[in-house]
Amino acid sequence: MDSQVEIFIKRADTELLAAKSLKKLSEEAKYKEELSIPKDTTFYSSVISHSYYAIFYAAKAHLLSRNILLKSKQGQHQQVYFKFRALVQNGEIEKELLRLYEENKLKAEVLLDILKSEKAKRTEFTYETIPQANKAPAEESLNNAVIFISHIRKFLG
Repeated sequence: MDSQVEIFIKRADTELLAAKSLKKLSEEAKYKEELSIPKDTTFYSSVISHSYYAIFYAAKAHLLSRNILLKSKQGQHQQVYFKFRALVQNGEIEKELLRLYEENKLKAEVLLDILKSEKAKRTEFTYETIPQANKAPAEESLNNAVIFISHIRKFLG
């Protein structure tokens, strides 16, 4: 496997591990107690973000494995998405993988919009309601990342 491909698949694995760890930390009191984290604190927003990055890096590894290069460092998320989508539209990749990528990309972007607009609002609602409300999307994002990466690993051999 090419060293660049290997670097990005390892980054995908690391992002996936971070997502799984943060989900576990959000849900298991013994870890919160051990790390002195308030019991109502969750990290579901970060689970969504790390799951998206796991998918992004896996998609990037796949493109590089096919010698599909990105033009520049700027705008790589869009480049990866559109190049990956072209492979799907040409029938080279299962359409299900594109659906997973799109769902997680959307969640990450929505999450960024929420963070941007809520930055000034440090209210009880922000701290207690939003993290808990993100539990279901976080679980879905994490499951999607696991599926996506396992398929990419099959493509890579």
